[in-house]
Amino acid sequence: MTKKEVNQDGFNQAMKEILAGGATRTILSVLLGFLVGAIFMVISNKEFIEGLGYFFSRPGDSLGAAWQVVSDGYGALFRGSIYNADADTFEKAIRPLTETLRLATPLIAAGLGIALTFRVGLFNIGGTGQLISGMIFATFVATKVELPFLLHMLVAVIAAIIGSTLMGALIGFLKARTGAHEVILTIMFNYVMLYLFTFMLREQSLLQGEGIIGNPKADPAAENSLLPKLLGDSYSLTWGLILALMAVVVYWWLMERSTIGFRLRMVGFNPDAAKTAGVNVNRTYILAMALSAAFVGVAAANQTLGTAIGVTPSSHANIGFDAITVALLGGSTAPGVLMAGLLFGAFKAGSPSMQVIGISPEVLGIVQGAIVLFIAAPPLIRALFGLPKPQTSNVLGKLRSRIFSRKVTK
Repeated sequence: MTKKEVNQDGFNQAMKEILAGGATRTILSVLLGFLVGAIFMVISNKEFIEGLGYFFSRPGDSLGAAWQVVSDGYGALFRGSIYNADADTFEKAIRPLTETLRLATPLIAAGLGIALTFRVGLFNIGGTGQLISGMIFATFVATKVELPFLLHMLVAVIAAIIGSTLMGALIGFLKARTGAHEVILTIMFNYVMLYLFTFMLREQSLLQGEGIIGNPKADPAAENSLLPKLLGDSYSLTWGLILALMAVVVYWWLMERSTIGFRLRMVGFNPDAAKTAGVNVNRTYILAMALSAAFVGVAAANQTLGTAIGVTPSSHANIGFDAITVALLGGSTAPGVLMAGLLFGAFKAGSPSMQVIGISPEVLGIVQGAIVLFIAAPPLIRALFGLPKPQTSNVLGKLRSRIFSRKVTK
């Protein structure tokens, strides 16, 4: 074999690895999701429907209306989430980008937590309950405790992380001790924590704000406990974004470079093989749920300390459920979750702009659902675009094979 042929073979193998990888499927899934959204925009457009009545005599009317509604819709999404070229000042022009970052912050942090459990073979859909648990702890510190500047904020952030971590550890303990499925546990604790939070916000002796009778609302967080503004008072973006980015780095190191992460991934690949290798699977489940909830706690700190208004039972903003789609889209990797969180944050920021021009905001919900649907169906994406099957050779796969071969030999 000549040197040229060797290089060509290596190039072909590299292309197969790239095309079979999750990144390519994710990009294609996102594009298909936008295509589905465009179809729904077109079929709900009045001008397009009217043009269908004389499509064969004047097809340009229908096609022109279809292009116009799609370009206007996604143009509004861009102006509302990235850059508004029609704004009077540069400060106003970049405000949509800051809103995208603000709304993406809790999604990134919570998405990391959900992604961690996916890597361990668990399905944590209790992000809402864990986030609320962190908000309870953070609200108490932010409204009932007096501390100096900076120290108050740090203690409140740590309290949010601890509150969420305790909830996650409890779920992991119940799963390991009783064998209860984590899906049932997390669903039930979502309701328990939501109603407990509402009860605490209605009781003056607990978290209810002063002078607020019967209304489930807490006092605004003390000024010393608030997360500082990242770009000044002109924007709502806070240092919560920095916390989320730090969480991304911690997650990457934990799952890709640490011994703990290696054990977590071993259990995720095959609990029986990990147990044979000497890993305590039940203890790993507890640790995984606790670590997962700790990342959700960063989102809880952002929701509690990000604005100078009192929290309400709806302050969780369904972030716990949105984090599931972020984790799925991100492939449970740190860079993937970061990019997925930014995309979903852009959807949230740009939705009002689309609604202003007459496009239903539910279209973006359809786009999100379609993206997740395509992400969850890799064979469909490979069949549509002729992608090769993923390579199965990896370090953990080889380790699993060796463990099983030793077990069979014995």
